[in-house]
Amino acid sequence: MTQRKADMIEIDVMPCGTGEIVVFHDSQLSSRDGGTQGLTDAEGTVWETDRETVTSAEVLESGETVPLLTDVMDAIPSEVGVNLEFKERGNMSWTEFADETLSIAADYDNEILVSSFAEGAVAAVAENYPDVPLAYLFWNDIEAGVEVTDEYDCDAMNVPYNMVQGAPFFSDDIGFDNIPEGGYADVDLVAAADERGIDLNVWTVQSWYQAEQLVQAGVDGLISDFPNVL
Repeated sequence: MTQRKADMIEIDVMPCGTGEIVVFHDSQLSSRDGGTQGLTDAEGTVWETDRETVTSAEVLESGETVPLLTDVMDAIPSEVGVNLEFKERGNMSWTEFADETLSIAADYDNEILVSSFAEGAVAAVAENYPDVPLAYLFWNDIEAGVEVTDEYDCDAMNVPYNMVQGAPFFSDDIGFDNIPEGGYADVDLVAAADERGIDLNVWTVQSWYQAEQLVQAGVDGLISDFPNVL
């Protein structure tokens, strides 16, 4: 049986309190939204906590700890691309954070795509690293997302899957609380991406049905927790 594999891996990056870049999604090491289950067995804000504490924190009782970016990059085969999502800058400027993160990425042969919800992060990469492929992450405003994409000449638009007009779940509530009153603007993002000659990537695809519908609608990339959604 042929084994499926992903073309790229998306990872969230932020600094810890001593400046090293770690791979972690949330700002807090402890719990999310006041929940009782700890994400790790440590506490504190990631970018206010020293490297030793952050990288010793066990994640969800898995036996695994929060890794440095270098540890993750070491584990990814060179033929697999890496989408570095700039999640938080901590006490750094976005330019300082980009310098630190992309200097690490430069030591590896993997294809790199930088993405972020933060316009400041996109601006810093566009200005200082014009050769690094860049994507703006849309949240709740299609028109504003397209404007940012154009402003910084991005190479891709990374959007929630309910923003794709040609799919049956356009403007549906998919649990992200990201639909403005009145629904999304009447913008065909597949056409917008084609007109600009850039990629349209969608997140977070959870089923083969969603994937099939989105591919038929004309998207270029599927961001999923599962490599076998197609």
